[in-house]
Amino acid sequence: MNLSNALKSIIKPHDKDTLLPLSTAFGENLSPDNILPEYPRPQMQRDSFIPLNGYWDYAITQTSDFPAQYEGKILIPFSPECALSGVNRQLRPSEFLWYHTCLPVTDNPASAARDTHLILHFDAVDYRSEIYLNGSHIFSHKGGYLPFQVDLTDYLRNDKNELTVLVQDTTDLESQARGKQSLRRGGIFYTAQSGIWQSVWLEQVPPAHIKELWFETDYDARLVTAHVTAAAPHMPTIHEFSPLSLSVLAKGKEIVHQSMHYEFQDSSTPKCSQTDCQDQIFRARLSFTIPEDAFYSWSPEEPFLYDVHVTFGKDTVQSYFAMRIFTIEKLHESRTDIPVFCLNHKPYFLMGVLDQGYWPDGLYTAPSDEALIYDITAMKSLGFNMLRKHIKVESARWYYHCDRLGMIVCQDMVNGGSCYHMPVISYLPTLFPKLSAHLKDSHYAMLSRKDKAARVQWEKECAETIDYLKFFPSIAIWVPFNEGWGQFDTARITDMIREKDPSRLIDSASGWFDQNCGDFISVHNYFRPLSVPVKTWGSRAFLLSEYGGFACHIKEHASVDRIFGYKRYDTLTDFRRAYHELIEKSLLPLKEQGLSGAVFTQLSDVEEEVNGILTYDRKVNKLE
Repeated sequence: MNLSNALKSIIKPHDKDTLLPLSTAFGENLSPDNILPEYPRPQMQRDSFIPLNGYWDYAITQTSDFPAQYEGKILIPFSPECALSGVNRQLRPSEFLWYHTCLPVTDNPASAARDTHLILHFDAVDYRSEIYLNGSHIFSHKGGYLPFQVDLTDYLRNDKNELTVLVQDTTDLESQARGKQSLRRGGIFYTAQSGIWQSVWLEQVPPAHIKELWFETDYDARLVTAHVTAAAPHMPTIHEFSPLSLSVLAKGKEIVHQSMHYEFQDSSTPKCSQTDCQDQIFRARLSFTIPEDAFYSWSPEEPFLYDVHVTFGKDTVQSYFAMRIFTIEKLHESRTDIPVFCLNHKPYFLMGVLDQGYWPDGLYTAPSDEALIYDITAMKSLGFNMLRKHIKVESARWYYHCDRLGMIVCQDMVNGGSCYHMPVISYLPTLFPKLSAHLKDSHYAMLSRKDKAARVQWEKECAETIDYLKFFPSIAIWVPFNEGWGQFDTARITDMIREKDPSRLIDSASGWFDQNCGDFISVHNYFRPLSVPVKTWGSRAFLLSEYGGFACHIKEHASVDRIFGYKRYDTLTDFRRAYHELIEKSLLPLKEQGLSGAVFTQLSDVEEEVNGILTYDRKVNKLE
């Protein structure tokens, strides 16, 4: 073990440092009148939508009372802490962030015939939010990474409609899910961000409309099941029938067409939520088989997507799915009979890179759709076929681009917990990895999970994350816990994830504190020679879920002169030489010993952590 490098990587807060302003080319070319104009929900797209991104009024107050006046303008959907928002101010845990705008709706679209509903979408607001329309409270939400919607129809006025949003975010002072955000940034923890950080938008839908859609695929049977959740007004009599139809296209040719009819009647038991208490919720399944002459497998090399149109009454949405299967199988032709990761029943080595999803000008929010695409295509051009989205949930468009461009995703859950005991969850397992195997995750206090309510909330958000992201075919692996940060009840959580989504694999405890569950033996190795353990693995594959961490500071492309990394290189020549030597001489030979994949740290620099392949501003590719 390289003890010197390990000691240099001790994590310290450096929140007093002033970060140098950096911008990406994507942020520099940003037009305030055209912020993220693409349809935000590609997995279920209608013909039109009303974007609300742009300048809103904002205020930061010390109380939860409506502000007497607003301080200025903030550019939505960028958080107040980032440069692109125009605010550049950290929201403190005791403060309240207010947003205000007028909706581009001058009358109630359903006031007469009730033939339209107006749905307000927030794709992510960090962390607690209260929604007001025309001064009246209409919705509450808790959680910083998942979308939520509000049906505005019954609250609209026929003239001016004012939307107000109140946000509070305590970040790491409480046990909420927060990822790498910290109020005392430094090392592997980064500037905290708050409030609205993904798109806000409106869409008009008919009263009977599709609410949710996802596709369950059986690769071996060539079978697809479309799961459709639809809403319709509670009808007083048995008179309305609405068709549900589905059309599948492959290379522009229709290969499947199915339909069924639903009868709405007062004998149905409505399942209501705060936003649709006047609606009945209907859940349907349409199953169909892909004809053999139109069957195409999805892979990073050939990312084939089937186009789908689903119609429910007067509502039509466009969607897609892919045919692929992720499994752990044993190489029976091998003398060692080792289980490995397989794509479509063939061994497939996961050449991965860690992706934090941070931007110097937008923090959690990529400046544009082109920025999201750039990160994915840059990694593909270097030979990577997998991105580990690290303890963050991205916008839906990022996953869509992974689907269509061909990039396998290893998806982390967003960690939480009280103040982390770094000697226990970081330094001890780094120095003495064998000891970490004996720590049980029932020691809640040691792993910062003493707060029962916070454990319940994390589990709720974990389940909701799976429900939200299981649509995207590029996601192959769920990672509930990373390096013991807020880890608890791992075996039970693994079973819960498996029940909700049996089609994907699970890396139950990435790094250390393995609890003998999940599909992988998962190891982080930054300071020792890379190796595959010689042991009986059972049915689990071996995954090197983090390695590398080579730091190379590029002057004028880093946000701080302080350097954090696990091994430092002064020149790009040295960095490239070390990278290629590590890959070619140390990593790739391990495939013959059963290594299923490896995740290099990392895609880009983030603040003082300069161990990225790309600089933080995405202007230098250190491997080109």
